[in-house]
Amino acid sequence: MSVLDLCDVQKAYRGPKGQVEVLKGVSLRLEAGEFVSLRGPSGSGKSTLLWIAGALMTPGRGSVRVEGQDVYGLSAELRARKRAAKIGFVFQQFHLVPYLTVRENIISPILAERNGNARGLGSRADELVDQLGLGPRRYHRPWQLSSGERQRTALARALLRGPRLLLADEPTGNLDAENAQGVLDELHRFAEAGGAVLLVTHSDQAAFSAKRVLSLQGGRVV
Repeated sequence: MSVLDLCDVQKAYRGPKGQVEVLKGVSLRLEAGEFVSLRGPSGSGKSTLLWIAGALMTPGRGSVRVEGQDVYGLSAELRARKRAAKIGFVFQQFHLVPYLTVRENIISPILAERNGNARGLGSRADELVDQLGLGPRRYHRPWQLSSGERQRTALARALLRGPRLLLADEPTGNLDAENAQGVLDELHRFAEAGGAVLLVTHSDQAAFSAKRVLSLQGGRVV
């Protein structure tokens, strides 16, 4: 069973001159263990495709299945649960809470939960802190971190619940070559452990680190 399966996904926006088609029938499948990069010019719809794949934006037409389940066939509540349990997101902008420590930022998705699972994820957060080399920065705030440390914190947050799919939108865009490679190495480890990665990027270094490189042009994958 594939981890992510997009079939004939279409999306249009209303512009000043009428409907603008951004995605014109995108089909894409990611299997467990795959690391796929997606390239394309600015405005080609890469981020739109990522948001649709992540159950955050309803397509105009087509289906999106995560582990065989049509996520847009679910209610909004069930879709949110599926997204939280199965999909992790990493972005170019780190989206860290400035007044929280590294560890608190990692567990921020579960801070409002009051159950045993949330307590177990606290232990998982400590493992990720050590795994990603953030131990000495555990109780630092984002302004005390380098760009690479901020991105590793954001990556740890994405990995907290043990997702099956990681969606990464320009995750190395604000990093130097060394820190970028560190993030790419972690994405590869995730895929090698049985997850699937879809990486949107303009970077040659990031794109060609993937085992499969796709291009989005004219609203279609080519």
